[in-house]
Amino acid sequence: MELSRRGLLRSAAVVTGLAAVPPLFASLAESAVAGTTSGASGTTLAGTYGRGAPNAKGYAKVVRLAGEPRVVRTDLGIEAAAGREDCRTPLLAFAQFSDVHVVDCQSPARVEWMDRFEDPNDLGLTPGLLSASYRPQELLTAQVLDAMVRAVNAIRKGPVTELPLAFMIETGDNSDNCQHNEVRWNIDILDGKAGVRPDSGSYSRYDGVMDNNALYYDTHYWHPGGTPLGKKDDVYRDQHGFPRITGLLDAARRPFDAEGLDIPWYTCFGNHDGLMQGNFPAKSTQLGVLATGNLKVMSSPAGLSQSDVLNAVTEQNLDSILDNLLLSPLARIVPADPARRVVSRAEIVAEHFDTTGTPVGHGFTAANRADGTAYYFFDQGTFRFVVMDSVNPNGYADGSLDQPQFAWLQSTIEAAAGKAVIVFSHHTSDTMGNPLVLTGLDATPRVRGPAVTAYLLSQPRVIAWVNGHTHRNQITPHVRADGSGGFWEINTASHIDFPQQARLIEVVDNADDTLSIFTTIFDHAGPADYNGDLSSTVSLAALSRELAANDPQSDLASLSGPAAAHNTELLLATPPELRGRLCAAAVPAGARA
Repeated sequence: MELSRRGLLRSAAVVTGLAAVPPLFASLAESAVAGTTSGASGTTLAGTYGRGAPNAKGYAKVVRLAGEPRVVRTDLGIEAAAGREDCRTPLLAFAQFSDVHVVDCQSPARVEWMDRFEDPNDLGLTPGLLSASYRPQELLTAQVLDAMVRAVNAIRKGPVTELPLAFMIETGDNSDNCQHNEVRWNIDILDGKAGVRPDSGSYSRYDGVMDNNALYYDTHYWHPGGTPLGKKDDVYRDQHGFPRITGLLDAARRPFDAEGLDIPWYTCFGNHDGLMQGNFPAKSTQLGVLATGNLKVMSSPAGLSQSDVLNAVTEQNLDSILDNLLLSPLARIVPADPARRVVSRAEIVAEHFDTTGTPVGHGFTAANRADGTAYYFFDQGTFRFVVMDSVNPNGYADGSLDQPQFAWLQSTIEAAAGKAVIVFSHHTSDTMGNPLVLTGLDATPRVRGPAVTAYLLSQPRVIAWVNGHTHRNQITPHVRADGSGGFWEINTASHIDFPQQARLIEVVDNADDTLSIFTTIFDHAGPADYNGDLSSTVSLAALSRELAANDPQSDLASLSGPAAAHNTELLLATPPELRGRLCAAAVPAGARA
């Protein structure tokens, strides 16, 4: 059987990813530990991106910035002992993608018209509830994912441990609107499929809110092709200095050959994977019907207020607004497309078995297929990786667990004797406050973030909780009440919003009853400066980063997060049952090339 380069690298990662050998500090990338550039190529240790000088309207190009040093964090009360560098043993290296949001930006099921109502609110849910309805860069999400794949393939190994990356895991919101075509685009790009076409409806033209159809032209959206005769410039170009880019709508829909990951990849369920627009159960709203139909709401009518929209979202009753909008002149006839059909959790799980990547199912198991669940675990060497499904199927963006899954979580961790446990989910501990229960959907009382956090703190073998959802880089220490250590919660930025970054996570044994978790941020392969090239995914990804850096609704500083949430060394106590044993699980020096 002939193996491709990708197949060979995948096989090598599986075979050598966690083999056993003696500790050798000389094999570690000391410069990457220190935060200098040698050994850190392709990561933000060597350099990153930011906004340059804005023009008169505030629009800024993206510029290359200096590298970011590594921050040592001892928030769990574990001392950073001098000399620990001399006997470290590398244990694990993997990559995390999060909140890719591959978008079908022409879908009738999208609610771009909500975006103009974005304002601070007191619903007690995730801030920015409506701002995610529309982004000027959303038509380039498929290209950004391909550019991120190219970046991680170029990096290949952990900058500190020099171990081959054992796998990549997506921590949810892989699609934007739980549509079949979006789910397939995500899988096919990660697999490296030729001819991925991020297009729907009519392949001959773009039909959506950003084109130049004068009848439905709305100044609240960016129109890269310019302004129709007799109309005003849109607010993005008029007030925020966005450029005119002729041909972009066609370039964004053009098929491309995806590179595909050179390593195994796993996945996790997010609220945008399980709910329409990340908020609404498909069976309880017309959005699920609209998805495959030929009517697309383009604009919001006069008189519709922010409170009307927020009340509809709060009451999970968007149909009360859609009924009127679909009968108004603001609904446009577009080509219908059955590929836009809304898929259930069970159907999304099944799609991951239609793959050329490894492992088949990408973590999901035969049991998941049979019972329609999306939580699972897998073991590699001395690690157990536990993947939760934190989506509340009853609605709302924030998450929680059902009782059966919480019982499964407990039994899975408690059965991991002799292993360090890393937990994954889409939601963070403080965005798992969703108690919603609806008769006829899932009426099980929900388990929320504080209860999950308290349980994880009760288990000394849990060393980290890795997640997404917030679209920002942040790292939170969870310390036990008695001060006897705890675990780290590692939250990573999205692919769709600035800064469009992903994360490498490495674990080493310091041979002094402590572990270090190294986190390293990396950018996708798009260059700093978009040069007008519309032909490559990498160039279009650079444009996406530039647009995201100028999105007027984005809080860039919050999304980027502080330096202490970027390149870090996170100290923690070695789980008691593993002390003195982890060094034997290291990877041989020969496997680090």
